[in-house]
Amino acid sequence: MAAAGCRPARQSPGFRVSPVPAGGGPGGAALRDRIEAIEAAYEFTLGYAAQGLSGAGAGGPGSEIREQLARASRALDGLAAALEAEVRSRNLEPASDYGAFIAVLGEDAARSNAALRLLLGLPAITSQAIDNLNALIHLRALLTDLFFVDEILKESAPP
Repeated sequence: MAAAGCRPARQSPGFRVSPVPAGGGPGGAALRDRIEAIEAAYEFTLGYAAQGLSGAGAGGPGSEIREQLARASRALDGLAAALEAEVRSRNLEPASDYGAFIAVLGEDAARSNAALRLLLGLPAITSQAIDNLNALIHLRALLTDLFFVDEILKESAPP
């Protein structure tokens, strides 16, 4: 069980994410919520891809896959701004280095979101399409960014 104020640890292929203390400022909860939504959608897509769903009925309107992708898309919008707010609220330094990484995160989030929105525009979302999404280097870069952010924020938390 996770300690109060921490996210539970998550496991993804090849990565281990430690609990992140609750943010010290107004950006902390917003950032944590966004990361949770993105990670939850990714975990859901792993199972969805393995189901072998195809045809017109796969991932139609109102389906869970659409809800997960839409939630992740909303979380990606403003992800970099949420990290920037958290960095400011904690007065993390050096600001220029954090700013440079926030820019990278913003680019990776935008690229990943472009793929999510493209999928959401399709009449059917097949397991193969989701498998291809999960293999996109842009999504993998974003997930690695998030694991890195988790670790940095954990390390910079006040004792």
